[in-house]
Amino acid sequence: MMPRFLDALDLDFFLVAMRYTLLEQDSLDLLDRCREAGTSIIAGGPYNTGLLAGGTRRAGALRYDYGAAPTHIIERVTRIEEVCDRHGVLIAAAALQFPLGHPAVASVLPGIGSAARCAETIALLRRPIPPEFWEDL
Repeated sequence: MMPRFLDALDLDFFLVAMRYTLLEQDSLDLLDRCREAGTSIIAGGPYNTGLLAGGTRRAGALRYDYGAAPTHIIERVTRIEEVCDRHGVLIAAAALQFPLGHPAVASVLPGIGSAARCAETIALLRRPIPPEFWEDL
């Protein structure tokens, strides 16, 4: 729907859980089009259904796209975790900060279920990530 709205309306922003995360960049062309139109993005869902919030090493079921994470996705997250390890970067911090690297993205909207989680999220946003991490990724 976003391309249709961009063609028909002069919008300030879209709030959307889209495929622009550490794991997926399928919407990159659409983000570029939004930037050209002067329409900002509030990117929801930066953790890909929680998979990028804790990575593959956390306890519990690995979920992706609201279901069980398929093997190829788990393998991809494992490769991202290896880059995180080399640079001392928390995968949750990288997942939260990644969308903000695109000039069309004005804000990121993760799921936050408590005041404690809000404080953790602010800390993840403020956590420095070296430029070399992004280059290696």
